[in-house]
Amino acid sequence: MSEDFGPNFVSLIDDETGEEIELEFIDALEYNGVVYRAFFPVVDEDSESEEDEEEYGLIILKAEMVNGEEMLVQIEDENEINTVYDLFMEQILEDEED
Repeated sequence: MSEDFGPNFVSLIDDETGEEIELEFIDALEYNGVVYRAFFPVVDEDSESEEDEEEYGLIILKAEMVNGEEMLVQIEDENEINTVYDLFMEQILEDEED
């Protein structure tokens, strides 16, 4: 994981497309012994492509240790992603109330 854009931004390479993705770190939580990280995609305001202008929601990735290095991976299980999404939303709403 590269922090090319500062402590709250990461630049990842999509393993399937080879495309670089810039994300802003929002929050993290631990659930059932697994760490999950929430991000929003960084929007390129200079882009004129309609495809680039699509709005993307919260992106949640699972942190896994691979060869002693933390890797962020997609969550494949629909129940897992729904549960973790709900936990993040509860956490975000609690933070807004404080």
